[in-house]
Amino acid sequence: MAGNLSATEADNSDFSNVAVPPHARMPRGALTMAWWAVCSAVFYIVVGAAMALNFGTRNAIIGIVLSVIAYGVVNAVLSRFAIRTGLSVALFSRVLFGNVGAGLATLIFCATAIYYAVFEGSVIAVGINTVLPSISYPLAALIVVLYSVPLIFGSIQTWLDKFNGVLLPFYILGLIVAVALAIGEYGYSDKWLSLGPETGAPVGGWWSCFVYYMGVWVLMMFTFDYARFGRQEDAGYHAWFNFGTPFYAVAFLVSGLFGMFMIGTVPDLGALSEVSVLLALLKLMGIWGLAFVWVTQTRINTANYYLAAVNLEALVQLFGRLPFGRVGWAIAVGIIVYLLMLADVFAYLLQALAYQGIFVVAWVAVAMAHILIDRYSTLVGPAIEYRSSHVPAFNPLGISAWFIAAAVGIPLHVWGGTYAELSAPATAVLAFSIYAAGLMQARRSWFLVAG
Repeated sequence: MAGNLSATEADNSDFSNVAVPPHARMPRGALTMAWWAVCSAVFYIVVGAAMALNFGTRNAIIGIVLSVIAYGVVNAVLSRFAIRTGLSVALFSRVLFGNVGAGLATLIFCATAIYYAVFEGSVIAVGINTVLPSISYPLAALIVVLYSVPLIFGSIQTWLDKFNGVLLPFYILGLIVAVALAIGEYGYSDKWLSLGPETGAPVGGWWSCFVYYMGVWVLMMFTFDYARFGRQEDAGYHAWFNFGTPFYAVAFLVSGLFGMFMIGTVPDLGALSEVSVLLALLKLMGIWGLAFVWVTQTRINTANYYLAAVNLEALVQLFGRLPFGRVGWAIAVGIIVYLLMLADVFAYLLQALAYQGIFVVAWVAVAMAHILIDRYSTLVGPAIEYRSSHVPAFNPLGISAWFIAAAVGIPLHVWGGTYAELSAPATAVLAFSIYAAGLMQARRSWFLVAG
């Protein structure tokens, strides 16, 4: 357990700059309801359908199943460590990379959460504008932000679990009703089982699908920041169920199959996107389709806004505290999200996410190497020292592994084609290998300042 907490720090309800103490941990059911908000993004529906269209249904399903297994294994390790230590991504990054490197990791995490909040919020805003044309998109976007921001005025321990627990049955019911209405309107067709390019499904397309899902390994960071609220006695449950394979089976496989079915059943959807899936639901369900989308997007946005606010606070605290608190940081995130929703920047955001994804994969690989190879305790002791005053500006090992791996992965991504499909795996293998090898030669001064 990370130690050295003062009474004042332990009473900090944000825990953006301190480890979560035992008394602030959540019951397993409450943390499950809060976390499972992440499984209902329309994004997962679109990705599953897109993989089937580009690589064939069979390849898409194989790639998704392999991704579910991989996510389950990695998050079992990360969640157990986060539960044991109470550390957030921002605090653990200080151990891995030093204060400056931690700032970059926190910035990437914060920006990614904001980007997803923009995407998911825009889907709701487009839905409002479509069903109620008198409400312009800018006004609809403002409405979405105005009701999203107050949802995180409380903390993850207070009511996000209750809010998302209430919405979960409506999400499941919405999926079932949408499928039933599609069959009732268009009849059942097995076309969705044979989706793919006109030239036929490429051999080995499952690998392309698997690699694509590595692009959203930021969910490993999401896991880390939520898992730290878990109780030690519930670590097994959280590792193998809450943050493990069952969760990703719902998030990726169920959502993906739903997307494939909708694409193969509902005609004239046009180019596949989150908006086209939204329009299909509105076409089938009318105002109830908008209600279903509101449930799915609002659930995922509680996580996006919460993580963006907490990491923005942690990032700014590296340069000195500001007298904001949870409400202030939530409002700051809301302003940023609204401005991005109004700007025509989606193409640029997607590019930014692609590049950031390389850094995220490298972060996960370094984190896994640090956790699996118990060298830190030999050098420093059983307590993890994360206080900014006690860690150096740079950890040469962590920074080297992170940046060398990213420096290989980004050019592979830019070259495209087969090279792009190797970018994320190559980044992960290289980052893990460099950090693991370097740990054998690591010095105490890399993790702690002299004193």
